[in-house]
This record gives sequence, structure tokens and C-alpha cells, in this order.
Amino acid sequence: MTVHDLRKAWKPHKERLAIVRKDHPTNIRFHRACSWLKRAEELEDGQDLDVVLTCRWIAFNALYGQWNGEKHEPKPDRECWRRFTDRALKLDTGDRVRDMLAADKKLVMAILDDSYLESFFWRDPSTQRAVQTTRDKRQASMWFVDGRWSLIIEALLDRIYLLRCQLVHGAATYGSKLNRGSLRRCCIMLDHLLTAVMNVIIDCGADEDWGPMCYPPVGQG
Repeated sequence: MTVHDLRKAWKPHKERLAIVRKDHPTNIRFHRACSWLKRAEELEDGQDLDVVLTCRWIAFNALYGQWNGEKHEPKPDRECWRRFTDRALKLDTGDRVRDMLAADKKLVMAILDDSYLESFFWRDPSTQRAVQTTRDKRQASMWFVDGRWSLIIEALLDRIYLLRCQLVHGAATYGSKLNRGSLRRCCIMLDHLLTAVMNVIIDCGADEDWGPMCYPPVGQG
């Protein structure tokens, strides 16, 4: 689905929620996510994958981000996205996320088999360790059999997040030839996951309380 398709499907909820509250947080979350997905969409066909992954993660962050009212700062990422994806799975009566993961099993396994996206590898990086089978890939086949979708998503997001952190923290060269394969696979996977999750929100989650939003829009002079 394109961003236009997502916005069109969301429009009835957008109009209804705007009556309840002009600055409804779910509307703002969805709008912010679509704005970043639109930019990523403009850079498809292998163009500027570094920017594409960053934009798609920002879109995801717009959906899962939670505000800590006591500390006056965003809550930790992993805590937030785990809570968000677990709720999306519970709401997913149409099995959109499950069907997407099953259809993309080959891609999922390729990402889980990428040692350079494995946090354990970077504790003691070496050429020998890079060719070793990753721990989660060995378990993932059983996760699919047992329907452990939350574990699959958690493992995927941990790896995509590692690559995201390398990019935004200056730990990778822009346009680097070393990470193109990993980056391409993560871009595709995150796109498919975002599309599935946003459709779950459209189908079943418009009236859910997705928690306190980070940095609500305020008037500026």
C-alpha cells in the first residue's frame, strides 16, 4: 500500500476522532508516521537507502513512542515498541501481521542470519564470528511453527534498530558499500511491518489509547 492508500483508509477515523478532540493523539501519530513514510516512498527503487531506513524508523517511532510524565522525556525505545507491537498483535483479528511475517519468512530468516546485525557479534567482532550461525535464526523456525510472532518481531526490530543506531549515531559511512545488503533487507522488512501494523490500527485500533504522545504540537510565534 502507498501512503496515499493508508491516508485514504484512515480518513473516516481521522474525521470522526477530530470531532471527539481536535488534536487527537492517534490522528497526530498517524499523520506524523505518514509524513515520514511519504518521504521514504519518494526515495524507493534503491535510492538513498540510509535515508529510507531512517525515515521509516521515524515513522515507526511516531506510532510507538511514549512520554514519561515523571521524567519529562520519552520512555526507552525497546520498552515502547514491545508494548506497541504486543498490543497490535492482540488487536490483529485479521491476521495482517502474522500473514505478512509468514509471507516474508525468507526475508525474516535472512535478517536473523546476518551476524553484523547481531548485538552479540559486536561484543567481540571477528571474521570467524561473523560466519557463525546466529542464535535467533536457529530458534526462528520453531517460532514460526509455534506462532511465536511477538518473539519474531522483537528479534527483527532489535536488528533493524542496531542498524538504525549505526546510522544516526555516526557509526556508519553514508552510502557505505559494506552494509548495502543488510540495509536493503531491513528497509523492505520495516516497510512491510509498518504497512501491516498501520492497517491493524485502521481496522481495529483507531479507538485504542496508545499512550501519552511525545512532543504534541503547540503553537509557536
